[in-house]
Amino acid sequence: MADINAILEPGVLVRHPNRPDWGLGQVQSNIGGKITVNFREEGKVVIDGARIQLVIAFPD
Repeated sequence: MADINAILEPGVLVRHPNRPDWGLGQVQSNIGGKITVNFREEGKVVIDGARIQLVIAFPD
């Protein structure tokens, strides 16, 4: 499986596969596998890209 997290860059819209309640998120940064995402319903969250495979999304 391709590592989608490796290509995430600021501005890309994503969803957390285990937290649909967080809504749509926008990548803020991706440094050393730590991906900072600003989610609509949860706010800013740092994701460990080695543990969670984010899903590229499109606006609602």
